Amino acid sequence: MSDSSLNTDALLNGLDTTQHEAVSSTHNPIAILAGAGSGKTRVLTRRIAYRVSTGAIDPQRTLSVTFTRKAASELRTRLRVLGLRDNITTGTFHSLAYAQLHERWAERGVRPPDMLDRKFAVIARLLGRRANTSMILDTLHELEWITARNISLERYPHEIDRLDRKPPLPAADIVQTAKRYAEEKRNQRVIDFDDLLTLATRDIETDPEYASIIRWRHRHVFVDEFQDVNPLQFRLLKAWIGDEPDLCVVGDPNQAIYAWNGADSWYLRKFTQHFPTAGVIKLGHNYRSTPEIIAAGHSVLPKPDREAELPKTDRPSGPEPTITMCDDDATEAIAVARAVRDHAGPSISWSEQAVLVRTNAQVAIIASAFERAQIPHRVRGRSNLIDQPEIKALLRLLRDSTGELTSVIADVRAVVAETAVEEEGAETAAEAERQRNREALLLLIIDHAASFPAATGWDFASWLRASAAKEGLDVGANAVDVLTFHAAKGLEWSIVHLAGLESGYVPIAQANGPAALSEERRLLHVGLTRAKDKVMITWAAKRTFGERTSRRSRSPYLDHVDGTDKPPVLKLQEETGQERGRRHLSSIRARYDDSEPDSPLYLELKQWRSDIAQDQGVPAYIVFNNRTLAAIAAEQPATHDELLEVSGIGPTKAERYGESLLEFINTR
Repeated sequence: MSDSSLNTDALLNGLDTTQHEAVSSTHNPIAILAGAGSGKTRVLTRRIAYRVSTGAIDPQRTLSVTFTRKAASELRTRLRVLGLRDNITTGTFHSLAYAQLHERWAERGVRPPDMLDRKFAVIARLLGRRANTSMILDTLHELEWITARNISLERYPHEIDRLDRKPPLPAADIVQTAKRYAEEKRNQRVIDFDDLLTLATRDIETDPEYASIIRWRHRHVFVDEFQDVNPLQFRLLKAWIGDEPDLCVVGDPNQAIYAWNGADSWYLRKFTQHFPTAGVIKLGHNYRSTPEIIAAGHSVLPKPDREAELPKTDRPSGPEPTITMCDDDATEAIAVARAVRDHAGPSISWSEQAVLVRTNAQVAIIASAFERAQIPHRVRGRSNLIDQPEIKALLRLLRDSTGELTSVIADVRAVVAETAVEEEGAETAAEAERQRNREALLLLIIDHAASFPAATGWDFASWLRASAAKEGLDVGANAVDVLTFHAAKGLEWSIVHLAGLESGYVPIAQANGPAALSEERRLLHVGLTRAKDKVMITWAAKRTFGERTSRRSRSPYLDHVDGTDKPPVLKLQEETGQERGRRHLSSIRARYDDSEPDSPLYLELKQWRSDIAQDQGVPAYIVFNNRTLAAIAAEQPATHDELLEVSGIGPTKAERYGESLLEFINTR
């Protein structure tokens, strides 16, 4: 059925060739490969509207799936702008499963279980006094990984062996904890965030009549960011669409950076294996970045992706990315703060700049430097919207309300109106921020009520609490964003500062094996391609960890950014001969990312490692991983101090294996 309010021809106006094909193609199923800055959301929303306008799909039987609440809200807004009314169901996998389950329970007269919002406390109690905070969090994440990967507890030990995964506890202890956690939830009659997907899938798979109803209702399915789908989500998707899918997915395999969290980009990369009749269209332009930034982002991708054709762009040429070496991490933080301030001005607001780092631990020193320099900044993820006192007060109002959520919106709107800031000044600045928080919550309530008309205030408050732990609800402000590469995905700024681009961070020291190293390359690609106009890269020659200061070498991936035949574009000091040697070794290591080095010493070291591992009864990677062996083969340390200079070898490893290793190297 067509929608007369939509202009079919207008929906194709202004599209380039590949976008036009993606919007109008009759392929079904279809995968649209949309690289950074290629207009992914524009293409997705126009394809939905175009198919409605031509009568190819019924909007009331259309499901649009995203991965974050923010993305779902943006998608809904863009569809309204295109002329589509609020009759397309839009949400995240979890929110859609949540709505499906609540409707199912209501039909059966079943009282819904409560949402568990203190998962950490339950896991802590199960682990007992032996567990510190890190162990609790790591165990919690391991249980979530098991669920996301759709792995049975019986197969879990086999899977971690197959994937060479190192859990925080022995496999038997993880399995036992998972069983006790499931029993605890049953006893309390609660479910957690991930149970939503499992239960929604089970209901469809075990009831053919119910499955036919769901598939009739969701006849046409669109999925955004498909590279981030995990096996459990894919199983739910397959349950929704059945054997005759009307499916469109959009994603970018070069932005697949969540394998550690259970995501599997092969569902996108091998789309035609899962759906043999499917078509695949690749968007060819990048409308966000300058040619220099596009080239830099493309250059760091893993093989064979970096050998593919560069995306096209109509943007004028801009500055090359700059690379600055700093004496240490404190100097680097000051240099970044100075660069941010130097670039701020009437034409560049604070919020048009961001500082991206690889780990959360790097954030603190950058934020501290910004505080000393009085640079307005926001550390994304540090304070969630739901933790703010003014939000807690409004959530109490919602929990105490009766009736449907739509009936409470007027009360919340009245509170927001009454607390509006009328004056400017030091005392009202904080209140202005609190008011932005209240306004953000009001929008969330309106969006939730639009998606789930039967929801109550209690339902919304419970949903918000449960989902906040999975998806940070950061407060907006005119401030420089400081965040990790992972948190930056999907965002963009005019100027991006990449700090701490050192071996050990980029790639991260724990990245073992070709798959993990490829993901590290894609993560840097994501960081670089967040920038529209300018990229500024820094790294520190020394970095302090606790009370220990370690010498650092720049990321080997930067050799692709500036070319191995020329020095860093910017430096704060001249390189010494030793530093030039270390950078040369970094270049050697870069060649080892995708294959093992063809080195006699490396092969001999592998045999030495195998003998040591066999004697100790441990896997070989516990002694040294392949990357560390490659570094040892390249640097050939002769003393204990030189051994500590090798990337991947700390005091513990040096003490445990150093004497045997040095004897082996020196006597070969």
